[in-house]
Amino acid sequence: MKDDGQPRQPATPAAEPTLNEARLRQQAIGVKLRHMFDEIVNEPVPQDFLDILRRADDKGGAGGKG
Repeated sequence: MKDDGQPRQPATPAAEPTLNEARLRQQAIGVKLRHMFDEIVNEPVPQDFLDILRRADDKGGAGGKG
């Protein structure tokens, strides 16, 4: 290890603000992700996609009867 001549600070006092900052960042990220998810979930589904799903359901239902 290199000694740069500067006194070493104890890890505990510096770690606590860093831990609090990390928690605040995680909370902020969580809020943003929930907001983005809610926006995406509330977007309308395109009619073309609904038609594809409906056709797939119709084929799946008819194929399972025989």
